[in-house]
Amino acid sequence: MEGAVKLVTLSVVFMASQINCQEAILDISNGSINREYCIVHNHSWTPLSQTLDAATQYPLVNMTSTVLCNSSGVSPDVVNGKALVVMRGDCSFSHKALVAQSLGVTTLLIASNTSLTTPSANDSEYAKVHIPLALMRYRDFLGAQQVMGKEMLVKLYAPPHSKIDPSLAVILLISIVTVALGSYWSGACERERLNSGATGGGGGGENKADSGELSLYSPLKVVAFVAMMCGMLVLMYFFYNVLVYIIIAIFCLASASALFSCLDAVMELIGCGTVSFSVRNWNFSVRSLILAAVCVSIAVVWGVYRNEDRWIWILQDLLGIAFCLNFMKTISLSNFKICVILLSLLLVYDVFFVFITPFFTKNGVSIMVQVALGPDASGEKLPVVMRVPRFSAWAQNLCGMQFSILGYGDIIVPGLLVAYCSRFDVWINSRKKIYFVSCCIAYLLGMILTFAVMLLSGMGQPALLYLVPFTLITSAVVAWCRGEMKQFWAGTTYEVLDSSREPLLQEGRTDCCVGEKC
Repeated sequence: MEGAVKLVTLSVVFMASQINCQEAILDISNGSINREYCIVHNHSWTPLSQTLDAATQYPLVNMTSTVLCNSSGVSPDVVNGKALVVMRGDCSFSHKALVAQSLGVTTLLIASNTSLTTPSANDSEYAKVHIPLALMRYRDFLGAQQVMGKEMLVKLYAPPHSKIDPSLAVILLISIVTVALGSYWSGACERERLNSGATGGGGGGENKADSGELSLYSPLKVVAFVAMMCGMLVLMYFFYNVLVYIIIAIFCLASASALFSCLDAVMELIGCGTVSFSVRNWNFSVRSLILAAVCVSIAVVWGVYRNEDRWIWILQDLLGIAFCLNFMKTISLSNFKICVILLSLLLVYDVFFVFITPFFTKNGVSIMVQVALGPDASGEKLPVVMRVPRFSAWAQNLCGMQFSILGYGDIIVPGLLVAYCSRFDVWINSRKKIYFVSCCIAYLLGMILTFAVMLLSGMGQPALLYLVPFTLITSAVVAWCRGEMKQFWAGTTYEVLDSSREPLLQEGRTDCCVGEKC
């Protein structure tokens, strides 16, 4: 799953297809009922008011039976001084606008049965049009007509778009809390192993395997792991329509299992007892069965309603947080050397697929963005991001929910280093948890810098470009200042056994151990 997880950098989901494209709001009322709908306009045409109070209200004339490519059949007395809605098609936007303008129309709405696109024209034609022009969904017009009847009054306005949105603070909170909790959980599990004496003073690889944890201790395996991720991303780019459903199915299974692990650990922490019963020599825990049913139900609900943007993001974030927490607790890096290799390779991976691949793709969009957001904005998307709606994007949300997003990999990858710092604090019995706290602060500062660069540049950023240097350098400086760099670099002082050397041990050889003790 990690091959699909580290796919997305921090960015705002919605990106206008053209610079002048803007979502605006169509306010329709009949004196007693008021509704707001999405419209799309172009700043190059006559601009719209920024507030509802400043907008001028006009009666709306329904002429959706015509495309208004000429003025035949349209009486100027009927439409003069009023807003007019016609159907899209047969002629250009500018041609419709000029015809409407000649009839005395004050505002032109073009109803569309297809997706809303930027109403554009040649540069020379923009100056000829002096009335507002916008596209709206035909189904919205029919819905408004059904609710309000034929006598409708309309206002068009375009609220200013704010770069700084409260959703960024929520994303920041989710990321830092998830990294801190996941890393603390990893350290707590390490302390529990040490206290139980199961590791013989440190927690060797075999005992970790028995406890369901996996440890990366071979540089070769790390390189192979990153290469596999690159291959997975390229395959997703070329075979997205098939592999996306496989990734969705894997995510449902993995996230349900991760959520179960998280909730079970919480129940254990608060001392929630469990009742067991046996059926044909099989022991079952009532608590586990209830938790499993809840977790599977949440994953199934997400899988069924995954494209319902209005509310399903809550479940996706819940499952994503659980997945990241469980990943950081389950996968451990054995020493700082492995951390440096893994994070450095993933930094190169992130930068390459975000900044370099646009030079090789047909549409000039990076492979990372295309895979993460999907080739079709309205189609299936990979569940590999935290999503929070942009609270200030009211007009944009009417047209389609707009999200601030952060890839799971931008939490998990630095989180593995923070988790190593948490375990190292346990190994050296650091009561102040100096490595863990320092690395968490570094992660927070790296995220803040990522947001700052994103806002200043106006484009999404590969978060690892800032997170990796911040966390690696901070951890190394702390170890150097405390005089523990050698131990921090080598990691555990207990045996870390390479499976390829196990036969040598069985022969009585003692030169096959890696570490300070054999």
